[in-house]
Amino acid sequence: MREADLYAPVKAFLESQGYAVKAEIGACDLMAIRGEEPPLIVELKLSFSLELVMQGVARQALFDHVYLAVPVSSQRGWTRRYKDVLRLCRRLGLGLLVVRPDAEAAVEAHLDPGPYRPRKRADRAGRLLREFQRRVGDPNTGGATRVKQVTAYRQDALRCARHLQQTGPQRAAQVARATGVTRAAPLMRADHYGWFERVAHGTYALTPAGAAGLDQFAAALVELDQTTED
Repeated sequence: MREADLYAPVKAFLESQGYAVKAEIGACDLMAIRGEEPPLIVELKLSFSLELVMQGVARQALFDHVYLAVPVSSQRGWTRRYKDVLRLCRRLGLGLLVVRPDAEAAVEAHLDPGPYRPRKRADRAGRLLREFQRRVGDPNTGGATRVKQVTAYRQDALRCARHLQQTGPQRAAQVARATGVTRAAPLMRADHYGWFERVAHGTYALTPAGAAGLDQFAAALVELDQTTED
């Protein structure tokens, strides 16, 4: 498929809605006008890319109604990227047209241009702020992938695990007092990491997985201690 192959189906799609369509008006791939309405611009590309987005943004300096048009070359790849593509277009106020070559070049409008009005997620923002406030120090490296992150919850679990390693089985209330981890009881009861074993009512012991976890996150424990002392 060539980029020019997108023009005919997009033109037919717009003409079916009463637009007069012309190609290559200045730097615009396609311009469409219907009656006294403001012009509509469409930029064509064979894939959704940064170049296409930048072209769309540049056209917004001229007109309000700008669409990006791309074919669906791989259903699997498109499905994986679709939500991110739609979110980006919505945030930038760009429309999105999709050409389906396997359906006789059918064109589908997935998003119309419009001002971006984000809906704030106060619950998610609150969770992030609480995590920031509870986490001791800065034990992770920004941008690192395929590594287990040290969260405030994991730091509390490490405190509890180390205490049990030093003392042996103890009641949750004793662990909470000794470590300062007020949520020690629900944390050990939930046992998300497999580090704790209930050996009696309200009493917990460290598992072999917990001992391995202490070794795995030894550096995080050192930083935790240093930051707490400071």
